[in-house]
Amino acid sequence: MGDVTRLLERWNDGDAEALGALVTELYAELRRLAGGLMHEERGDHTLQATALVHEAYLRLTDVTNMRIENRRHFYGAAATAMRRILVEHARSRQAGKRGGPDAKRVPLDEALHPAIDLRLDFERLDEAVDALAAFAPEKAKVVELRYFVGLSIEETADMLDLSPATVKRHWAFARAWLFRALDGQPPEGI
Repeated sequence: MGDVTRLLERWNDGDAEALGALVTELYAELRRLAGGLMHEERGDHTLQATALVHEAYLRLTDVTNMRIENRRHFYGAAATAMRRILVEHARSRQAGKRGGPDAKRVPLDEALHPAIDLRLDFERLDEAVDALAAFAPEKAKVVELRYFVGLSIEETADMLDLSPATVKRHWAFARAWLFRALDGQPPEGI
């Protein structure tokens, strides 16, 4: 724990090599968290857990205007980076479906009866989480850590410095709120 704090201090002080050392120190944990995220994805997903961690690392190297104080803040920044990467990946995939560079003609009967994709729409989820964050940032952070990073109730409580009971309440509320938002119903206020 002390090594992580020292590495964060070095990074915050402008030491560019500190982030690399930090990621090396926490790589196994970040890989496990990314693996949990990717487990929820479709089997033929082109983005793998290792690539997700590496892309998040690249994004974190650009973080110069934010001071990351401790392990909790680092995981929050990593969770946000991974969430954005998955959303951008989903958007680019959807753009391809709408006629990107590999557009092709489809028979009319196929176009009228498209296969139903029951997987989660990351774009809509991202918008819903952003809307939740506008009203209840702490509840939105619970969603990021629980869903996008794959932390347990206890790990999330530790990261946010909350009690597990509070995290459970926030998680239950956020899930219900997001379900209503994604179902097209107006979510209830906070």
